[in-house]
Amino acid sequence: MEQQENRIIYLAGGCFWGMEKLMQSIPGVLDATSGYANGTGDQDADYKTVCTGKTGFRETVKVTYDPGRVSLDQLLFAYFEVVDPTAVNQQGHDIGTQYQAGIYYADDEAKATVERIAAIERARTPGFAVEIGPLVNFFPAEEYHQDYLDKNPGGYCHIPFAKIAKLSKGTIDAGRYARPDDAAIRKSLSQEQFAVTQQSATERPFTSEFYGSTKRGLYVDVVTGEPLFTSEDMYRSACGWPSFTRPVEPSVVVERADESHGMRRVEVRSRAGDSHLGHVFTGDPESPNGVRYCINGASLRFIPYEELDEQGYGYLKQRFAKQA
Repeated sequence: MEQQENRIIYLAGGCFWGMEKLMQSIPGVLDATSGYANGTGDQDADYKTVCTGKTGFRETVKVTYDPGRVSLDQLLFAYFEVVDPTAVNQQGHDIGTQYQAGIYYADDEAKATVERIAAIERARTPGFAVEIGPLVNFFPAEEYHQDYLDKNPGGYCHIPFAKIAKLSKGTIDAGRYARPDDAAIRKSLSQEQFAVTQQSATERPFTSEFYGSTKRGLYVDVVTGEPLFTSEDMYRSACGWPSFTRPVEPSVVVERADESHGMRRVEVRSRAGDSHLGHVFTGDPESPNGVRYCINGASLRFIPYEELDEQGYGYLKQRFAKQA
């Protein structure tokens, strides 16, 4: 593989201590520097001045990464997992203009990716308020802010450490499964697949070829090919739809409140493709762990275990139990 030059993206997501720690934990990130971005004036910013809330500067982390090891898509989706994209001048308990969430790019390649991912997040997030735009300026923060949580392991962090640990262990890079444009999606899908994934329709129960299947393999997003579920976590549910106890990796699905049709449910969408998949329920007595990911078969494509290598999914073979 041809070596690629290191890339940079600037992420504002509340207190920079937590965002810096998150980015440092993701394999492929080479450096994360806390600082202040996109404020007024051309002189160095400092913490005391920025905290007045009158400079326009955002607490921002400059992220340098190796695109051969981690994609910008992956970093951005990780970012959106830990920020409140609807908050204005606030993240968690931190309030002030310096805590406004924002993503700032410094070149056209990054711009295209940022705008594509932001469009996906905006579409599934009413009240989206994250700033998206070019980098205007950036000044590194004072030395005591750098690697703050390494120097102070018990220090304040608005991002739960459990979430940082989860994101640091992700192996399915969203950049491998980018969402095609709308025309390509419409062309590639059947009428039912399009209605389900793009218009949040629901297929009739007991009609999917995957319902009750005992075949060993991987279920991927029919739109992007992103891995979603394995046969290891599939069980036959009386509901009539393909049902799973968990996704292959927590971050590959996005869960959103759904109050349509006079009901309160939790919708499940794919991360990279934003395909409507179905809903997730808890307290299911049929499920081995009480959780039922009730998924439309029309949103899935099946990859037999024997074809994982051939179709580019061999890196997920360890997710399957060894057979005698």
